[in-house]
Amino acid sequence: MKISNLKGYLLAAVAAAAYGTNPAFAIPLYDQGMNPNTVLLFRYMMGIPLLALVMTARKISFKVKKEEVGLTAILGILMALSSLTLFESYRFMNSGIASTLLFVYPIMVAVMMIFFFHEKFRFTVALCLLLMCGGLMLLMKPQGGESISTFGCLLVMMSALTYALYIVFVNVSKTVRSIPTTRLLFYVLCWGCVMYLAMIPLGHEVTLPAVKSGWLNLIALAIIPTVLSLACTTRAIQLIGSTPTAILGALEPVSAVILSVTVLGQSITVRDIFGGLLIVLATTIVIGDKSVDRLILHVRKMFPRMHRQSDRRTR
Repeated sequence: MKISNLKGYLLAAVAAAAYGTNPAFAIPLYDQGMNPNTVLLFRYMMGIPLLALVMTARKISFKVKKEEVGLTAILGILMALSSLTLFESYRFMNSGIASTLLFVYPIMVAVMMIFFFHEKFRFTVALCLLLMCGGLMLLMKPQGGESISTFGCLLVMMSALTYALYIVFVNVSKTVRSIPTTRLLFYVLCWGCVMYLAMIPLGHEVTLPAVKSGWLNLIALAIIPTVLSLACTTRAIQLIGSTPTAILGALEPVSAVILSVTVLGQSITVRDIFGGLLIVLATTIVIGDKSVDRLILHVRKMFPRMHRQSDRRTR
């Protein structure tokens, strides 16, 4: 495996695990009376100066070309919508289940890349999707038999769709790929802030943390699932492409479930553990997919008679 590919896989894994920390920091803020739009507004506003400092230290220019302005605006709005719908869903359903349901976005990415951009659909990708579907089915079973909020599910699906569009857009646009990662993220967050500010007159009032610890949660949201996760995601897409980056996002629901148990006090069952293991297995297969392809081919060669018989039946 090339060093650049390995770096891409690692960055995708870090991005996913970091993004899974969202509910652990956001839900305590809801308990203090804050609403999702305000939480995200502060999250993005705090992330902007952090990126600006990084850009200044690395001597990265803030200049954008005319053709880049519209593209960064689209990406910023897509990311802001994805964040807002996901954070809203936490108010209607278990955050671990919401983060797990969000992981339908790799399937959306794979379908988009195959049908609209003619990306090759390898057997290992299909195997990973099957394993992840099995893991998701196990993780989606609600605790105690209570029903899952339909509205909450719709919000998560909207979050998954807009995030999938963001990933595909970054991968297929030559103009976007030419923009330095940090500069791209800087303007994505800026446009996200514009959208959240525009939501205030529409009824999303500005609320503040009730206690000082709430500000620490906001700072953590700005650093871990925002700057760190988005930077790693964007760079991973540039190194290994949309589909592997999306599939490696399997670590996102795993980290979200773990933090929901340890930080938020939510329970976990044997089904949840097995579901998480299936998802981790899927990520392992993605990393070594060429090796798996060779293994499958080797197994097929071990049973030539079986394949000759199957070939006859298909003629």
